[in-house]
Amino acid sequence: MMTWRLFLASLVVFGANAAAGDAEPRSSLLVDLDAAVESGEVEPVDGLSTAGQPDEAGFKVFAENGYVAVIDLRTEGEDRGLDETAVVEELGMEYVALPIGRGDITFEKAAELRRVLDQYDEPVLLHCGSSNRVGALLALQEYAETGDREASLEAGREAGLKSLESTVIKEMESK
Repeated sequence: MMTWRLFLASLVVFGANAAAGDAEPRSSLLVDLDAAVESGEVEPVDGLSTAGQPDEAGFKVFAENGYVAVIDLRTEGEDRGLDETAVVEELGMEYVALPIGRGDITFEKAAELRRVLDQYDEPVLLHCGSSNRVGALLALQEYAETGDREASLEAGREAGLKSLESTVIKEMESK
């Protein structure tokens, strides 16, 4: 799996080529679940896709497109609208629970997520309720690797970071 540094470099190259009008659109890390269900297709970026909470039809699309695992950052008390473990496993994917609450947006939890992601060579779906926590942890991973605050925040936004951006910035400043 490519490192986040290479992923960000590819974003820069894509942006430069797109500005010149000679690049094909690349797949987005953050998946529009409705569009994925409608098209029946989803494509990972460097073996990873991020999303909010999928329903059964969404999980089926990931399974049919070769995803081997679903990493769920939602906490035990969050309603998923289905028995996610059973649905994911019935579709032949591995279900991994890694509960992350709003207070868990830390470099330690980002490193823990990195260790889980590094176990897979095949496509993985990483989700929470809206992909906000996903983006927050991925931004912290990038910052830990590069120390580049703006590039790290952009990587987080690409993965779904929204309202937790100020939390991510505070964590970056604490390092």
